[in-house]
Amino acid sequence: MQTDWAPAHSDALREYLAKGMSFAEIARAINAKFDTAYSRNATIGRAKRMGLAGSDRRAEPNGWPQQLSAPRLHKLRERQAAESKRLLPVSERAERINLRCVQILPRHLSLIDLEAGDCRYPYGGDEEGEPITFCGHPQREGSSYCAGHFHLTHGPGTASERAVVQVSLRLVEAA
Repeated sequence: MQTDWAPAHSDALREYLAKGMSFAEIARAINAKFDTAYSRNATIGRAKRMGLAGSDRRAEPNGWPQQLSAPRLHKLRERQAAESKRLLPVSERAERINLRCVQILPRHLSLIDLEAGDCRYPYGGDEEGEPITFCGHPQREGSSYCAGHFHLTHGPGTASERAVVQVSLRLVEAA
């Protein structure tokens, strides 16, 4: 990384800026002429230190301004706000299912009491300080739930539809 600009390099920078070249073009021209390795940002920095780079100066050869002007930005925001207020089609929503309404009387086992093959469907933990227990009935083959809880968790719809569930997490302080 070069930090020292020779007077000839600074003169070339001044000359190329007067011609209206972009900073990227200036960096390429100076590097070709003097066999240097200045970056576009280095030419911008040097021009600023020399007092040559103004805010009305175009920074890219493609002609895009660095910032949107206030009226144009305002129109863009208005359009985005109008689009966000568009009414989306309302699909009929199924009634919310209470997942704990299976005709199974859970054994309410603690995590420590669970054995291999016991249903791991959780109960409790909804209220502060309420313990979490598990169903504990024999698991369905290929699942960690009993048959009743398996069918509750693998209800109608595609896998991706079933995966869209609101999950409420709470932080538990470690002991």
